Amino acid sequence: MEKYDHNKIESRWQKEWAEKGIYKTKEDNGKPKCYVLDMFPYPSGDGLHVGHPKGYIATDVYSRYKQMSGFNILHPMGWDAFGLPAENYAIKNKIHPRLAVEKNIKRFKEQLSIIGFNYDWSREINTTDPKYYKWTQWIFLKMLEKGLAYQSNEPVNWCPSCQTVLANEDLEGGKCERCDSEVEKKPLRQWVLKITDYADRMLEDLDKLDWPRSIKESQKNWIGRSEGAEIEFAIVGQEKKIKVFTTRADTLFGVTYVVLAPEHPFVAEQIRNPKPQIRNKSEVEKYLNETKNKTEIERTAEGKEKTGVILEGVMVTNPANNEQIPVWVADYALANYGTGAVMAVPAHDERDFAFAEKYHLPIIDRSLVDKNEITEKFGKAKVTYKLRDWVFSRQRYWGEPIPVIHCEKCGVVPVPEKDLPVRLPEVEHYEPTGTGESPLADIVEWVNVSCPKCGGAAKREANTMPQWAGSCWYYLRDIDPKNNEALVDKQKDKYWSPVNFYVGGAEHATRHLIYARFWHKFLFDIGVVNYPEPFTRLQNVGLIMAEDGRKMSKRYGNIINPDDVVANYGADTLRVYEMFMGPFDQAIAWSTESIIGPRRFLEKVWKLQGKISDVKSSFAWPVTIKKVSEDIEAMKFNTAISTLMIAVGILEKEKINKTDYEILLKLLAPFAPHLTEELWLTLGNQGSIHESAWPEYEEGELEKKEGIIIVQVNGVKRDLMIIATGKTKEEIEKMALQSHKIAKWVEGKKIKKVIQVKGKLINIVV
Repeated sequence: MEKYDHNKIESRWQKEWAEKGIYKTKEDNGKPKCYVLDMFPYPSGDGLHVGHPKGYIATDVYSRYKQMSGFNILHPMGWDAFGLPAENYAIKNKIHPRLAVEKNIKRFKEQLSIIGFNYDWSREINTTDPKYYKWTQWIFLKMLEKGLAYQSNEPVNWCPSCQTVLANEDLEGGKCERCDSEVEKKPLRQWVLKITDYADRMLEDLDKLDWPRSIKESQKNWIGRSEGAEIEFAIVGQEKKIKVFTTRADTLFGVTYVVLAPEHPFVAEQIRNPKPQIRNKSEVEKYLNETKNKTEIERTAEGKEKTGVILEGVMVTNPANNEQIPVWVADYALANYGTGAVMAVPAHDERDFAFAEKYHLPIIDRSLVDKNEITEKFGKAKVTYKLRDWVFSRQRYWGEPIPVIHCEKCGVVPVPEKDLPVRLPEVEHYEPTGTGESPLADIVEWVNVSCPKCGGAAKREANTMPQWAGSCWYYLRDIDPKNNEALVDKQKDKYWSPVNFYVGGAEHATRHLIYARFWHKFLFDIGVVNYPEPFTRLQNVGLIMAEDGRKMSKRYGNIINPDDVVANYGADTLRVYEMFMGPFDQAIAWSTESIIGPRRFLEKVWKLQGKISDVKSSFAWPVTIKKVSEDIEAMKFNTAISTLMIAVGILEKEKINKTDYEILLKLLAPFAPHLTEELWLTLGNQGSIHESAWPEYEEGELEKKEGIIIVQVNGVKRDLMIIATGKTKEEIEKMALQSHKIAKWVEGKKIKKVIQVKGKLINIVV
């Protein structure tokens, strides 16, 4: 028998699969479909490390299993290649972003190709392809048409290092997620999308989704829906009023002061006014300067000492009792929550109490009243959200151009659909300007155009879209990637959508999922797609850490290249190891020593071919088939492989026939596609094992044929065994003692007794 040579086997089958187009998606409406999708990557310059393929291997295993189970499979791959990551890499390496992206994609594809994935590469998409971003621009224009896209000049998050505006979702701990710089508030003209119009629907529909509870909670918290009331406090001596939002209208009689966020329009108005109502203008200005660069996390941190400044000369009237109360500016009030104004009730709120104690303000404990009665008398019922409308402009080069034209006579004019895509121009210099303008603003021949409406002189919008734009809808284009007439054919969408299984890392998932669900619901509303939600089932991938327990990073010098693992151990070993490491959604450290186990397991499978004879099968398969099938369906890959390892251990000790071996190979095929394809052919079978039928069993056979029992040593679980019905106690004991997992626990020790609970466990007492 030849030695198991993974290099020879894997390269041959990868070439043959590609030539035969075995993984090309079939438009077969007669079959049930299964759409399996990875959160597609942005192609960074560092290439893949062994942590990246974990999710891709999982979707590959799952989709292969579903194909063998009779489903029509869609399992595509593409590239999220616009945005800050690609542009920053290009700037650092002094290369044009387009060239950097092309180079990085080529590298990623090389690395992915040697792992043996079943992607249909004819459906490959790239967010930087004009044929793709034509439809990203088209969606924006539809939102503009429906009033969901608008311009704003409000203060936004400005990253001084990346030199661009960021959405709230792009911040981590109040800092830029990309460069960790402190973010400033800066008034700039921005395009904004009214995602808040969809907040309630996104919350309500979470209950329909098969998602992890943690992700659902994260979505709920990010949307942050609060029911309360809006109450107006009249400014003494003026006709103006200050609106506050509160969830505790019942405490209105206990309000002793009002707090404004430093960014509140009334404060800015007073500072600009040459004759302000406030008497301590310089003191207020000083406080505003001290707080302007503080992050929201810093401003609202639990235990942080509260600071503020009174607006001397400004009083407001409590509508409940007509008492005049002072107005303060304090950084614990946030402009983007509620109205940016807070009615302070020190007797019923810890934060207000701490502030009142520090500044010696009244603390009055007045009896609570009915919340509905207060609402009826003094304001109206209102719902607010933590979620803000999506700031959609970026002052950078590498992104989709926003397809509008600015005309002095006509105002904002959408680019006609026939003129899409608005192509990103080729430039020599693309570095950010830092002025609040995109580098595109200086490309005279591109930015200066005729108005599509009046024919007069006009200018293109120079800001570009954020990276998230292209990833909001790529799963739809995967269904119909070559369509030049529509974003997606509605009949194809009806068949393939929604995505049955969506897999990706928890990092950034909250934002991407909120953005994608928002866009999808909009496309549903305008009749482009058939279903209100894009992703039926979602699964997070646990990180693979480095051997030192830290995150793999070039900075730490602890990256393990999958190319090296494949060369030394084989792609199938890498696949089996990553699925066997532990529960799929949990983080775990890589261990080069531990990969030896999966390699030896595959070598055992290889050697079993030498044991085949014409004997009657003595191995009862139903429980094994059931366990592996259910575990793959539930993403419990580690226990599925453990069951297969047990089966191989038993088959090594027994006589096997061709049918036994074929069933084993089919069950292993999703995990180790190259090895099983090679052995399938060796057995004389026609066609690919991956196009064969998944093993079946009769439910009634489960009771009479076999079972899985736990093997313990001194009461501690050390192994699992599959046993056929009819085995004697002596035979079961012998099988347990022959297990290599048990041998190390009993070697050199005296066995006192062996306890068996029929069909459940065996306990070896030493």
